[in-house]
Amino acid sequence: MKSLAVLTSGGDAPGMNAAIRAVVRTAIYYGYKVYGIERGYKGLLEEEFIEMDLSSVGDIIQRGGTILKSSRCNEFKTAEGREKAAKILKKKGVEALVVIGGDGSFNGANLLSELGVSTIGIPGTIDNDLAYTDYTIGFDTASNTIIDAISKIRDTSSSHERINIIEVMGRNCGDLALYAGVAGGAESIVVPEVHIDREEIVKRIRTTQKRGKKHSIIVLAEGAGDFVDGAIGLKNALVEKDHADVRVTVLGHVQRGGSPSSFDRLLASKMGNKAVELLIEGKTARVVGIRDNKIIDMDIKEALSLPKEFDVETYEMAKVLSI
Repeated sequence: MKSLAVLTSGGDAPGMNAAIRAVVRTAIYYGYKVYGIERGYKGLLEEEFIEMDLSSVGDIIQRGGTILKSSRCNEFKTAEGREKAAKILKKKGVEALVVIGGDGSFNGANLLSELGVSTIGIPGTIDNDLAYTDYTIGFDTASNTIIDAISKIRDTSSSHERINIIEVMGRNCGDLALYAGVAGGAESIVVPEVHIDREEIVKRIRTTQKRGKKHSIIVLAEGAGDFVDGAIGLKNALVEKDHADVRVTVLGHVQRGGSPSSFDRLLASKMGNKAVELLIEGKTARVVGIRDNKIIDMDIKEALSLPKEFDVETYEMAKVLSI
């Protein structure tokens, strides 16, 4: 192997730049030429390659988002599109590809590997929805963004003695809601993995009110299917059931932005370094992760087939602490 490329795909996540930096600097350290592909798989098909050097990744470790930009690409989802991508990489002399993204990005990397391209995946998504790794790049930063929002909303919630529902991202994974909800002291946490009805939420609110607390914070994961229209649906249910004064805050894409935390910077650096080392060892169709505070790698198909296990123990603890 003489050259490799790196791209970011899917939703952006704080720490992606730190991972790009680690990939580029590790590759250069070992004497390889490295390219950045802009705008993910779309940029690959449109041949948006830029040769990277040490200065290309200077002063980016603290920046959120991705300097390589990201997009979604329907053409790449077709067999013809992937064959075209493999031919472009071969034409450019690129023998290996590091893909930073989520499950959809990893699927693309796996399919490219079947066409003879050496690929390694790095998990970059705030959702933390990949089962094979304890944490994904961006999750810690997004959690802290939510916690900061909870703290600020709690100030106005207590001032007006209101119930505030905060809707967070995560698709069908409740990790963001759970971890930020516990750390933010939420009275109720609503996630896709655990059924909870409006009566139980009302009961919790009434319990806190009886002991003199007139405001409550509810953290709701966007994929929680028990409530149509997400936070708005839950608000309407609470108003109808308890005639409560309820306000809704949908945090939205603010959760994806911001300077990455020290944890995400370190995690991304370790994963980027490991990805290049795996390629140098001749490995392909692997993904990098972290388990028990150790960087690991796994076959990409195996990683994607593992079911995501929800942290029920922490969820039950949250119910105890929110009495």
